[in-house]
Amino acid sequence: MLDVVPVWRGGSATAALRASVDLAVRVEALGYTRFWAAEHHNTPSLAASAPAVMAAQLATATSTMRIGSGGVLLPNHPPLVVAEQFGMLSAFHPGRVDLGVGRAAGTDPATATALRRVGHRTGEEFAAQIAELAGYFAGARSGPIDAGAAREHHPPIWLLGSSPSSAAVAARLGLRYAYAHHVNPAATQESLHLYRDTFQASAHLAEPTSLVSAVVIAADFDAEAERIARPYLLAKIQMRGTARFDAFPTQQEADAYTFSRQERELTQAFADRQIIGGPDTVGQKAADLVAASGAGELMALTITPEHADRVASYRLLAEVVGVPAPVLSPQSTPTAFTG
Repeated sequence: MLDVVPVWRGGSATAALRASVDLAVRVEALGYTRFWAAEHHNTPSLAASAPAVMAAQLATATSTMRIGSGGVLLPNHPPLVVAEQFGMLSAFHPGRVDLGVGRAAGTDPATATALRRVGHRTGEEFAAQIAELAGYFAGARSGPIDAGAAREHHPPIWLLGSSPSSAAVAARLGLRYAYAHHVNPAATQESLHLYRDTFQASAHLAEPTSLVSAVVIAADFDAEAERIARPYLLAKIQMRGTARFDAFPTQQEADAYTFSRQERELTQAFADRQIIGGPDTVGQKAADLVAASGAGELMALTITPEHADRVASYRLLAEVVGVPAPVLSPQSTPTAFTG
């Protein structure tokens, strides 16, 4: 699963971060195999700004899932710092860490400057950053620089993307590829097929390996799933009309809101391409997406105002796709989330 750590109207970033950790414990008990945290800056509605810090907290709270970044936005960070951070994570949690990286800054120009990002990274510059990052892991050295624990570990590196151009880069560099269907569903099949068709084996990976992430909101019935999806869909409308989106609307706001015809068409077109519905609908749409894309793994992004609805959605998805629950250690027993 993917978590962007949403902040709801009337809530706080602190509550959102704590809810994310609780959610990780609960989905691990449901048999989920991977939990990634995103990176956003100067975005009050999304509390995930430091993937390495978030991954450390998530990994400490869980014991079986792979934990990682979805992803580190590499233009914002020196590759050495990222290697040191994820090398340390791998030392504390060996065999459980993923390093997902993206090409975007994920923020506005002023914030990018505050992050010490200089200018726009070209494709070649990004490829050089990837090569430098990979070079710090598994015993390799970049000149006289020693990245500490990174030299003893090699967490899988995934390139995140939402277009054929990112697929081409992942294929050329021989990296794992994570496609954001929730961002650009129109190019999912083209991008993933291009990745597989043009993949070049590398020292990191012999065969193409991919996943596809989608919005998944499951409930007992289609109508209920559509209802609890309304706040997220309303948020997508509100995001279009403002440069600064401070918080996701509540269920009450969404229930009271009257969508215009154009807004209904826009949100319905998006929702139809995601995985929203009761068990039968979710099962069919999940199977269709995986079959059409050819991805080896489905990653679910579930954003609902009520924490209980979010947990229930992941539970229903696990039941629909037949995920076996793992044997957990005592530290992974879910505890009540109070916000």
